[in-house]
Amino acid sequence: MEPFVAQNSVVRRIWGTSDIVLFIFAGAAAEFALNKAVDWLYFTGRLPADPLGRLFSTVDYSRRILFSDQAGAGRAIASIAAIHGAVEASRGQRIPAWAYRDVLYLLIAYSIGAFELLERPLTPAECEEIVAVFGRVGRGLGIPDLPTTYPAWQADRARHLAADLAVSPCTIDLYRQYKKHLGGVRYGLLRGVQGLVVPPTVRRQLGLGQGAWLRPALAFYRATKQLAVSQWLKNLMLPAEYAARIRALDEVPAEYARPAPAPVAEVSVAYPPSRA
Repeated sequence: MEPFVAQNSVVRRIWGTSDIVLFIFAGAAAEFALNKAVDWLYFTGRLPADPLGRLFSTVDYSRRILFSDQAGAGRAIASIAAIHGAVEASRGQRIPAWAYRDVLYLLIAYSIGAFELLERPLTPAECEEIVAVFGRVGRGLGIPDLPTTYPAWQADRARHLAADLAVSPCTIDLYRQYKKHLGGVRYGLLRGVQGLVVPPTVRRQLGLGQGAWLRPALAFYRATKQLAVSQWLKNLMLPAEYAARIRALDEVPAEYARPAPAPVAEVSVAYPPSRA
């Protein structure tokens, strides 16, 4: 069956490269902590209890969609919708469309930003392709009013950054959990990576700095990423027990063509009913 994303797509290159995926979720972890939707993360308690496990769960669902055939991607998208539906039923509230768009935009923004930081500038056509692929994911989830071009997405993304971000008690607690689960040294590295990849408004609100101290290490990393030392450097970002899962990000398991796991009554990313 036809793949959901073309074999030669830049989207597959981005999401099939472990260092890029780690940078995507470093940036997303920063921005989502500021999102006015972040209080819903605490509804199930899953993310603050295990932020690294939730990260890998979200990565796996994303990759399951992007590396499956059309039918497999449809099953994975349906499973995500069912998970969110279970949380809505539990809370007795509907997840608004704007909140879905915000999170979809994170995946687009940091796919672009992480790739350009670690590899090279993307062409306009490649940016259009990234927007188109995630637009298909969003439409599969029933998200309305999604932009269909890269310039339109940029404009809507700018509106999101202006309207939907604020420091809250949940922001502070989530960063406390990041530090608890990563340890002081890795937490400092996370904040440095976030400073490199997030937009200025996110950087300012979280007091991240620009990650300038990491730029020499980043240049060294680019020069050695084809060598064994590259894996060692990637493993610095997360505790040792995640080393195998980091290596797996460079592979595309055949199981992604199989049905997604049955939905459960939890969610790694969920949202409040309206902007605060």
